[in-house]
Amino acid sequence: MTSIHPTAIVDPGAELGEDVVIGPYSLIGPHVRLGARSRVASHVVIEGHAEIGEGCDIHPFANLGAPPQHAGHKGEPTRLVIGARNIIREHVTMHCGTVMGRGVTTVGSDGFFMVGVHIAHDCQVGDQVTMVNNATLGGHVQVEDHVIMGGLSAAHQYIRIGRHAFVGGMAGVNHDVIPFGNVWGNHAHLEGLNLVGLKRRGFSRETINTLRAAYRLLFAEEGTFQERVDDAAATFAGSREVMEIIDFIRADSSRPLTTPQREI
Repeated sequence: MTSIHPTAIVDPGAELGEDVVIGPYSLIGPHVRLGARSRVASHVVIEGHAEIGEGCDIHPFANLGAPPQHAGHKGEPTRLVIGARNIIREHVTMHCGTVMGRGVTTVGSDGFFMVGVHIAHDCQVGDQVTMVNNATLGGHVQVEDHVIMGGLSAAHQYIRIGRHAFVGGMAGVNHDVIPFGNVWGNHAHLEGLNLVGLKRRGFSRETINTLRAAYRLLFAEEGTFQERVDDAAATFAGSREVMEIIDFIRADSSRPLTTPQREI
């Protein structure tokens, strides 16, 4: 049974799924769709054209679906789409897209977005992503599945962060991060692979050792980077995980690649 606190303001145009809970003093706008069994705590604002999946847990003072922080935005009806079972903690902000970009900001399912996280316009965030307190995404950032971003880290506009990557606390990321990568510092540099994350997620010892060998080849000093990419693609063609890194590197991107700061 849906429960709406008497002090909450829910526009008649909002679509609420079964067993939704709306807490005190929260505001739900006319173009909002809120999935079944989602819980909205007190003092939450969900506005704009925002669609939120089932089973989300939204904590006080979160603001979802606000207009993008973009000087060219003129009030166009862009969107925010959030998946299911996300935990969205206090003071999180997720903004709608822009007509200059994708027109929509998308966030996957089963994520954990801690206090003060910001997801800007036109971002694409995958499933099971964790963003620790005050982690920030600039506009148009792509964050793939299983990424962890440490507290106070920030991603520059248009960068890509590959699957299973780890971004250290306070890192300023201004270049693309390879899948399975581990980056630290300001500006961020590769420290190796996200070995802790790989072990926790059940990757085999053989797979991890293959990834480590490919990493050493990719970021060695001999030859050009393009030659090393081609060599790695040929040497490890049978490894799905290595080829994911190769495909990531070869894909079109507006940003350079994050590389190691020192010899490996």
